[in-house]
Amino acid sequence: MKHRFLAAVLLFLGLLFAGCESADDRRLKELKTILSESGLGIDAAASALASIDKDRERFLSLVDAVLMEMDADPYLLKRVDKHMALPADYEPQDLVALDGTGLSLSRAGHRLRKPAFDALATMSRAAEAEGLTLLVSSTYRSYEYQRNLYARNVAELGEMEASRVSAAPGTSQHQLGTVIDFGSITDAFAETKAGRWLERNAGRFGFSLSFPKGMEALTGYVWESWHYRFIGETGVSLQNEYFAGVQHNLMLFLDRLYRSKEVLTKR
Repeated sequence: MKHRFLAAVLLFLGLLFAGCESADDRRLKELKTILSESGLGIDAAASALASIDKDRERFLSLVDAVLMEMDADPYLLKRVDKHMALPADYEPQDLVALDGTGLSLSRAGHRLRKPAFDALATMSRAAEAEGLTLLVSSTYRSYEYQRNLYARNVAELGEMEASRVSAAPGTSQHQLGTVIDFGSITDAFAETKAGRWLERNAGRFGFSLSFPKGMEALTGYVWESWHYRFIGETGVSLQNEYFAGVQHNLMLFLDRLYRSKEVLTKR
């Protein structure tokens, strides 16, 4: 009889505490499950989970904001890499020609999506105020352009080496129209004043370095100190605060998150 009474009490308490679990608690559990299923490495996942536990409200707030941005603009934070390609016919509808805008350009014909262009213009003015010029060397590339570029690299370097330094058609972030290659497009760019300025400041304007140094095993590409993708200031905050500043890991999480419709309901 005593054991039955104790079991009944424990069951009642369990139901009571379960009922006290808040909507945020339940949502946080769902988000942590999604994160663990995103394909991040063990260390990256553990680091992200630890950061979430330190400030869960901040994490939920950023996730809500990012999800609203993804609903409004699905391609702004879309995952594009060697395992997730864009359609051959995808071309952004809001491309802006950079000619005549006052930006420093390597040639005529550069185009960017409107949100990336606006952020670039603001960032360029901030750099100029400090006596620096940000040279735009490559922007939007069509599927066909990337196919020709990749084929040329394969012919010159062989497929294995070409795949380390360039993307196959459909898998280039440049097709999104939100990526900029700056300066010389060589490793030397990292040591220029502009390169160092971007490393310190690009995130303030919503730009993120896509292929950091020493992360080829993760991203699939060698270090590209000149290659910045516009992901918005909220995206950069989420990346830096919970994904150790690594864009690739953020994109793995967001891709899995956006396909999990059950957590899209806002608080």
